[in-house]
Amino acid sequence: MNFELNDEQRMIYEYGDQVAKTFDQSYWLKKARKSEFPKELWDQVSEDGFMGIMVPEEYGGAGLGMMEMALLMEGLANNGIPLLSMVVGSTMSLPMIADHGSEAMKQKYLPDACAGKTLFCFAITEATAGTNTIRINSIAKQKGDRYYLNGSKTFITSADESDYALVVARTRPHTEVDRKTDGFTLFIVDMKAKGVSMTPLEMGVVLPEQQFQLFFDDVELTEDDVIGTVDKGFDILFESLNPERIVVSTMCTGVGRLALNRAAEYASEREVFNGPIGAYQGLQHPLAQAKTHIEVASLMARQAAWLYDNKKSAGEASSMAKIAAADAGMEAVDAALQCFGGNGFTDDYGLYDMYSMVRLLKTAPINKEMLLNYIAEKSLGMPRSY
Repeated sequence: MNFELNDEQRMIYEYGDQVAKTFDQSYWLKKARKSEFPKELWDQVSEDGFMGIMVPEEYGGAGLGMMEMALLMEGLANNGIPLLSMVVGSTMSLPMIADHGSEAMKQKYLPDACAGKTLFCFAITEATAGTNTIRINSIAKQKGDRYYLNGSKTFITSADESDYALVVARTRPHTEVDRKTDGFTLFIVDMKAKGVSMTPLEMGVVLPEQQFQLFFDDVELTEDDVIGTVDKGFDILFESLNPERIVVSTMCTGVGRLALNRAAEYASEREVFNGPIGAYQGLQHPLAQAKTHIEVASLMARQAAWLYDNKKSAGEASSMAKIAAADAGMEAVDAALQCFGGNGFTDDYGLYDMYSMVRLLKTAPINKEMLLNYIAEKSLGMPRSY
């Protein structure tokens, strides 16, 4: 096993250090506290060629893999400038189109998306189904050569900024299918189409990207809008979920690493009694323990990315990475807050803002408990619990 990054991977990982010279954490926090999309940062990342990392070069992408995507996202988070919109767009939607879209679809959507000219969001979650995707009710009924989409989605990231949504919907009711995973289809929906509307969700999390409820009222679609095969969308849907878990993991480890570095620097300079507070083991040990957990989680995320890129089963590693990284990120930010004392809760340092994000990612996009259920069943061979 070789754990050393090659030159290209190192450059991608360190890109966050470079772009942060212009768009640093203070820029991100300013946008996040106003729930304002960080367009200048988005445009810069796009201009520098990183928006289509997992898209083939012939469609405007970089032709790289999951490992490079994970490194990019971790490098950005290391600098306190994570981009949640790149999870739903660059990581989930664009590779899905590249792998399963028609040639016409690839030509139509991918070049502009890789250039950052158009944005994609990913719409799967429904209020009445939650984690149980099988129970979603949004349905696209066929009439002649058209489909008419009706239903709603919730917790859709950056729906207001997106030009298109990759929507998971039923095309056959659950009463008419042989397998419970049949009857699902993935559509690309124009967010400006007649019948599409949205409502913002009021969130307590400090993020530049807003969350929305989406509503579909007889939105007209055709076969040209279908990714993959009608009624067989579930067969390819979960290809996007392991990448989602991997990059969310790297966002958590990056933010946690930043918090620890800030705390170590602060504790080495801050003097209260007889010397710097960083000399006391009561502060050293929690930070060192959190650092250990951050780096362990980071390694697991890289293993999951390697497995995915090498066409091996990545579900177990992706789930473990997500659990470990969210917990490690929370632990790291919490230890840093304790180190900073009252200063950690001021806007000047932005530490408490970081905590709201990593705490969200313990629950979203899939909660820790469901991932533990998966590991218990698939890795330990225990009875299915849900």
